[in-house]
Amino acid sequence: MLLERERERYARQILLFGEDGQERLKKAKVFIAGAGGLGCPIALYLAVAGVGEILLADRDIVDLTNLNRQVLHWERDIGRLKAGSAEAKLREANPDIRVEAFATTINEANVRDLVGDADLIVDAMDNFPTRYLLNREALRSGIPLLHGAIRGFDGQVTTIIPGRTACLECLFPEAPPAEVFPVVGTTPGIIGLIQANEAIKYITGIGDLLLNRLLLWDGLATTLETYAVERRSGCPACGGEVRP
Repeated sequence: MLLERERERYARQILLFGEDGQERLKKAKVFIAGAGGLGCPIALYLAVAGVGEILLADRDIVDLTNLNRQVLHWERDIGRLKAGSAEAKLREANPDIRVEAFATTINEANVRDLVGDADLIVDAMDNFPTRYLLNREALRSGIPLLHGAIRGFDGQVTTIIPGRTACLECLFPEAPPAEVFPVVGTTPGIIGLIQANEAIKYITGIGDLLLNRLLLWDGLATTLETYAVERRSGCPACGGEVRP
């Protein structure tokens, strides 16, 4: 049940999806992989929306080059673990939710424990090897995966439901070369908020998700386009077959 202070805090949202929807957000647990350019706006907006439990994992330390886009980290946080910096800001933004951050590298040995019994996995990473780990864990556990990626002024988003949609390896069977890529701060803001919006829709059960659709953002042209995608026959991750 919602507390009276929660009814007041979320009054404008309750007008959209009712107290039942807000209670679903309160009961939800979301795992966010990464507390950087994408992870910061995703986590912040899920926190203020009232998602009851947010789990974060990031091994990195805040440095000056992060501050053009990683909005939960400020100049005073330089040299601090991103996990601790993000956790503190989220708790301050909404003291009524639970936040737990892990200063660790996501790998094959710990991904299952990190995700645990989360309702959603959010990919806010900057490399495909870790994304593939998250994809495999989503398929194993049956937990939906919200994928987002950015470069420069461009970004992409899709929502993956195990057994129903193309998985990440269907869409991207080979990882692009590793690089230190350019990025303007608005790009992860836009893409991260689309991912957060997908999470809110999934949890509350309203709207149409980006299922078997890849959304592409071109910031220089200011265009959003979506493309239909399909499961890939023989995909080594999901097999490419739809479960009944």
